[in-house]
Amino acid sequence: MIIETKNLRLIPCDKEILVKAIEGNDKLEKMLNIKVADNWTEFGVDPFQFSLDRISEDMEEIGWLTYFPIHKQDNKLIGSAGYKGKPNENGSVEIGYEIAPHYRNKGFATEMAEALISNAFSDIKVKLIIAHTLREENASAKILTKCGFIKVGDIDDPDDGPIWKWELKKS
Repeated sequence: MIIETKNLRLIPCDKEILVKAIEGNDKLEKMLNIKVADNWTEFGVDPFQFSLDRISEDMEEIGWLTYFPIHKQDNKLIGSAGYKGKPNENGSVEIGYEIAPHYRNKGFATEMAEALISNAFSDIKVKLIIAHTLREENASAKILTKCGFIKVGDIDDPDDGPIWKWELKKS
């Protein structure tokens, strides 16, 4: 289900969209009839391959993985966002997001995060949303704070090194 906000249309990625994203921007532009912002992803195609693998194993993961935020006015893909999978047995999901440099500091990442939060909490199974940031004050930490997240701890992640864990409980 597409998530609509004031400025964005968040498109949930199915297998076909993920394959095009992995194949390249030209294929993605043609398929979605959009333009793609410069440097729209800093993480490369690995997260899209992860999502494709998860969906291939379990179709119930669709809607709980990657979303592509389309800036409505520009009809342009400006980042990626989503969850790291469907709610676990404790009712927890993790969100993440990134935004192209040209679209930063304009409120779009906050708008994306708020949309993901609202979407997740609309599911009766979701009781907690978690997120991780680098262990430093940065734009992502500010976004999570604005959205009501509480920093709950420090983690030494094997892939990312020292990070902060954030939580938002369903009210």
